[in-house]
Amino acid sequence: MSDYWALTKPEVNVLALASTLAGFYLGSRGPLSGLRLAHTLLGTLLVASGTATLNQFIEREYDARMRRTANRPLPAGRLAPSWALGFGVLLSAAGALDLALAVNALSSLLAL
Repeated sequence: MSDYWALTKPEVNVLALASTLAGFYLGSRGPLSGLRLAHTLLGTLLVASGTATLNQFIEREYDARMRRTANRPLPAGRLAPSWALGFGVLLSAAGALDLALAVNALSSLLAL
């Protein structure tokens, strides 16, 4: 389970969520909707996590050659690339769907 967590790059996603929160606040007109904010953050988190996972899937051969990245789950052989690919696609699709249904279509489109 910790290898799947590592694929999502949680430390980078904290920064993405901070930017999302700031953008949501600055772009809002009138009173803020807590539910819309929650879905904006959730959808963004899912898409960002999926994207980070897909990036590691794409870069796995290069990561295996570098000392700094060789111990990541895919180059180290702790996860099968096909599982990482499926996980990344699932996270990204779930995030885009959440944004489309609970926020708006433009947010979903821009997230992808």
